[in-house]
Amino acid sequence: MTDKDYFTFKILRYDAAEPDIEPHFQTYKIRVIPGLTILMVLLRIRDEIDGTLAFRSSCRSAVCGSCAMVINGKIDLACRTQAASFGSNTIILEPLPNMQIIKDLVVDMTPFWDMYEKVKPYMIRKGDYPDKEIAQTEEDRKKIDQYVNCILCACCYGACPVLARNPDYMGPAAFAKLERFMLDSRDERPDNFLQNVDSEDGVWGCDTVLRCIEACPKDVRPTDSIVGLRKQLVKNKLFGKGKNED
Repeated sequence: MTDKDYFTFKILRYDAAEPDIEPHFQTYKIRVIPGLTILMVLLRIRDEIDGTLAFRSSCRSAVCGSCAMVINGKIDLACRTQAASFGSNTIILEPLPNMQIIKDLVVDMTPFWDMYEKVKPYMIRKGDYPDKEIAQTEEDRKKIDQYVNCILCACCYGACPVLARNPDYMGPAAFAKLERFMLDSRDERPDNFLQNVDSEDGVWGCDTVLRCIEACPKDVRPTDSIVGLRKQLVKNKLFGKGKNED
């Protein structure tokens, strides 16, 4: 065991319940062994060194998305990021941008969920739901696979430069979920539903700089959904759809 085995972790500390204390970095020295993830480091710090450290985690398997944060300037999931993968013995951890900090690495996800709810992220049918599962072809399923992979980690929301200047922008995750249902052969929402995102706070506000694609840990590529929704809106206007439908 040598000094090279020890890493310096600088973690942004702040508690909204104590606003008089300015945000600051606190340093911890931890021995890092092969295979140790950032989340495992955080768990060790909380359990063995500093029980006041706050962060979110659940599945530890890159499925729940709750441990999203900024790691050495890059947004990613702490549970899938190896501590020894940076080529540096200093690692800086910060909370997701574009949301208010509650405490340390825990942010208020309320704006994210509010925008998500606006697209009605569930199956919509015109009549009663059938008693049996609605059959879907392999080709139809493949159309939505990309967007079904979204784990709602808000990495894309944190990376989005539009949200940094316009908090009313709906955000990449909401558009990816909407496209998931617009492309679903079983969904029957009317074409005029897209009017809900036909604005600068909607799909037209995107800068298309692809930061959401870079940040997404599941290759959802939210920008693809924005492009797809824009194309559908243009088609609806050209062919007179989406105005007076139920």
